[in-house]
Amino acid sequence: MDQGVGSRLEPHVGVVERLSLELLKRDVALDRQSLLAELVSLVPDQAPLVTPTEMESVVEGLVGLGPVERFRADPEVTDILVNRFDEVWIERGGQLERSPVSYSSDDAVMSAIERVIAPSGLRLDRASPAVDVRLADGSRLHATLPPIAVDGPAFALRRFVPRARTLLDLQDTGAVDREGVDYLALAVRQRRNIVVTGGTGSGKTTLLNVLSAEIPQSQRTITVEDSAELSLHGHTLRLEARPANAEGAGEVTVQQLVRNALRLRPDRIIVGEVRGPEALDMISAMNTGHDGSMSTVHANGPDEAMWRIETLALSGERRVSEHAVQRQLRSAVHVLVHTERTSDGRRVGSIHEVGRDQLREVWRC
Repeated sequence: MDQGVGSRLEPHVGVVERLSLELLKRDVALDRQSLLAELVSLVPDQAPLVTPTEMESVVEGLVGLGPVERFRADPEVTDILVNRFDEVWIERGGQLERSPVSYSSDDAVMSAIERVIAPSGLRLDRASPAVDVRLADGSRLHATLPPIAVDGPAFALRRFVPRARTLLDLQDTGAVDREGVDYLALAVRQRRNIVVTGGTGSGKTTLLNVLSAEIPQSQRTITVEDSAELSLHGHTLRLEARPANAEGAGEVTVQQLVRNALRLRPDRIIVGEVRGPEALDMISAMNTGHDGSMSTVHANGPDEAMWRIETLALSGERRVSEHAVQRQLRSAVHVLVHTERTSDGRRVGSIHEVGRDQLREVWRC
């Protein structure tokens, strides 16, 4: 190591930050192996100025999301929540906990966000202070910065960690009993249109994945998602929405994809989640020969789910009467499955059949 680098590494306090800056000045790939190799060349073997722990901190701060990157390898962690540079929370096993891990500054948080969104061609700055992106591993990142994030750059990372692959797997975890399993399996085989409801983190996508496993492989299924999380087998075509790029162009909405899916000869259409005017297109698809279609919707209960889908269907630019939407919705959706998040974990709370005038409960946990 040259004398210039050595002088910058003294005094010992702050050596991690100074080594990080030195590495960033060099032409070295920002991956763990390359960074460690470059660090070895910077630190003399006979009198190391940094401990192995500090070397790991240097590398950790320059790879992926920096200090919280370790949680992305933990199968029990489903959410990583950074409220500000020195306040990090994680959800592990369904429980939120404060992490001792932190960033060194707001700039460190910004650098981490910019590293992971760069491959998507998106940007995050004062003119565009929020970004939503699916990362290469399937995780979903939503990041914000001032002025809308008052305390500094912040982000939430939702990891999709599939555990249950079949309805029997869900039964083994206690999320549903055998009666519920038999009902749901039969509903899928009979090609009944199913909507899974529930709050954030209640297991809607996991259940949708599990239900999809009951679809015969001979049937052509097209999935439409805002962020690709479904993993289906058999004859499947996956479509994913795309946000606008840094210039504000190139956006492809879920509504556009649902319309495109109808032209691709599907037997069933699965919409990962309805959250906008695509609800009307989904209802139309369910009413026009695509029996056995499925979707999810955020709602606190079955009745609220029906009201929400109706509201979303009426939120678009097309002029449709409220009465017409209500009739189509009651005809399109056959089964509502409500999921719940409790202190004991995620479970199926109830199953309702949709009638012309009311919902009929057929199973409850």
